[in-house]
Amino acid sequence: MSNSSLLTPGSTLEKRYRILRELGRGGFGRTYLAEDINRYNEHCVLKEFSPVVHSPKAAELFDREASMLYHLQHPQIPRFREFLRTDLGGNPSLFLVQDYIKGQTYEEILISRQQQGKNFTEAEVTQLLFQLLPVLEYIHSKNLIHRDISPDNIIQHEADKLPFLIDFGSVKQIAANAVLQFNGQSDTAIGKQGYSPTEQMRLGKVSAASDLYALAVTALVLLSGKKPQKLYDINNKNWDWRSHVTVSQNLGTVLDRMLSEQPGDRYQSAKAVREALKDPKLSQIGSIISQMVTMNFVGRPFKNTTQTASRNHTPVHQNPQLVNNHSTFKLIPWKTLGSLSVILVPGILAFSVVKSGFTLPNLPDLPKFSSRQQPPDTSLEEAEIIRQEKIGKRRKNLNINQDIFYQKVDELYYNKYPEFQGRTLTEKPEDAEIRRKWYEVAEDLLDKLEKGERL
Repeated sequence: MSNSSLLTPGSTLEKRYRILRELGRGGFGRTYLAEDINRYNEHCVLKEFSPVVHSPKAAELFDREASMLYHLQHPQIPRFREFLRTDLGGNPSLFLVQDYIKGQTYEEILISRQQQGKNFTEAEVTQLLFQLLPVLEYIHSKNLIHRDISPDNIIQHEADKLPFLIDFGSVKQIAANAVLQFNGQSDTAIGKQGYSPTEQMRLGKVSAASDLYALAVTALVLLSGKKPQKLYDINNKNWDWRSHVTVSQNLGTVLDRMLSEQPGDRYQSAKAVREALKDPKLSQIGSIISQMVTMNFVGRPFKNTTQTASRNHTPVHQNPQLVNNHSTFKLIPWKTLGSLSVILVPGILAFSVVKSGFTLPNLPDLPKFSSRQQPPDTSLEEAEIIRQEKIGKRRKNLNINQDIFYQKVDELYYNKYPEFQGRTLTEKPEDAEIRRKWYEVAEDLLDKLEKGERL
């Protein structure tokens, strides 16, 4: 009798994990959905080490996945719970226990759509890239390369539709400088045929550019509904995807560079891809304003105690010192910005400073910014300013990346109040109720995070 046969629905492992059903099978063995009895029957995933062929390499990869998940802490990566060593039927057994991400893989979503004659749209794929690239930024900042990015290793969370990156069994740790430049040392060739670049599959050489290559292939597969082998011209050794998919010039240019044959010709960081995905006509001024908005609060109405701006000061494009020295540009407190208007859009609160002479660049697929000239009737009450500051302090105390936190709040907010999408929000008293609801969503999220709950 194999170890796996002992784990049937209803059975309990270590008097703690009650098996609900089998989720799938992979190279290591079976994966199960279970209830954690010690955590009020919270769902979790048990990944069993029971490979068809036992080998030191297989055990190393399994242990590596557990180790990597233990050290990675990101809202879009399943949280590690424990590395369980137990005994099943007299045989020593290993299990990796991690959070359960309820949802479908992008491969499953694609198959479902194809049954209706549809694939992913350019807007959806662009959104996926913007949502997943920060995850790769985080992983690469830890000097780690995933090495196995594909539609079946990305899950769309059912609750908030955020993509989660899963399956870290192939992760490789590299030298710190290899994240930004190609790693010239050979290693065991691990990857997924069609998704991983040539240097990874043949030589085992990887860098951040390797993951970006696989992400670009993933995007093409979702757009076209075709396997990578159908999009790659093996004779000419290049990607012939444009005969299958029509996208905007900007996205096409970005994907082509991500798919360059030579690693050095690709983008060398996920951040570089994010920047390239924006409108290529963005001016330097637009970039400065964008940095200003996202530096400390990512476009959120959190009061900042740095220098304020006069309503009659010189516009940025007329101030050479400001253009040449980004560090001199101070954040403007929400309370003192009389000419500020905000458009609520999924994933971001986009600001437009009208009278002061600043304008934000147009972002892809986002509504136009408000052009109203009149200042608000009144500024925020001190109690509301204090509430904003408390939210910011609680986030900092939890050591949560501001971009990730506020993106999560926005998505939860729009899921709860879809009627507010696209609505212009100001400091005026009539918008107080809408602002209050946003604060409540943020505070509820912080409450759960402080209690250690999984979202």
